[in-house]
Amino acid sequence: MTRASDTQGGAVALSKDGLPAWLRPVADAGETVQPLQLSRFLPPEDGGGRQSAVLILFGEGERGPELLLMERASSLRSHAGQPSFPGGALDPQDGDPQGDGPLRAALREAEEETGLDPAGVQLFGVLPKLYIPVSEFVVTPVLGWWREPSPVGVVDPNETARVFTVPVADLTDPANRATTYHPSGHRGPAFLVESALVWGFTAGVIDRLLHYAGWERPWDREKLVPLDWRS
Repeated sequence: MTRASDTQGGAVALSKDGLPAWLRPVADAGETVQPLQLSRFLPPEDGGGRQSAVLILFGEGERGPELLLMERASSLRSHAGQPSFPGGALDPQDGDPQGDGPLRAALREAEEETGLDPAGVQLFGVLPKLYIPVSEFVVTPVLGWWREPSPVGVVDPNETARVFTVPVADLTDPANRATTYHPSGHRGPAFLVESALVWGFTAGVIDRLLHYAGWERPWDREKLVPLDWRS
């Protein structure tokens, strides 16, 4: 089995070998989901935007399947203070944005932001590229299985405020779900978990993954949580 665990320029690849049975629905969804099924914001047709990648890392914790998230530092220029997947812009050493560059970038950024050991991560899928208009990021979501968990935490407080895991059971719990609304009129799914409000791009991707993996439970979409102008 080839594992995508090399962030130093070696070969990286995807593998579904040995995935736990509970993770197969996510892998299957990753193979079939279409861009517009994930978001209405798609990369510019002219090829513009900043190429980036995020790592959607599933592990197995004390309460079963869980997802690794982090909270961005409040001093950052974009998406400050927001819970997010580990990730960031591709660097030249990551390689081809249309090839394995996003795989390498997702692992590199996750290591830099959370301290995880990439050698324990098995990448098994890639979702369609999406777009974040406010920061002009073209984002490749990379799916990973935390086969061999390693300690994680804040590496650089200037980038990351905290690192945490969220049980999938909490993400699917209707009591933890809501719809955020912004004065601009934008509405989107949100999760109130681990003393955090997960919203925006991250919540949108989680929401669609839960849906297409068949894990979603009916929830009250009229339960509203406001976002102020600074969000």
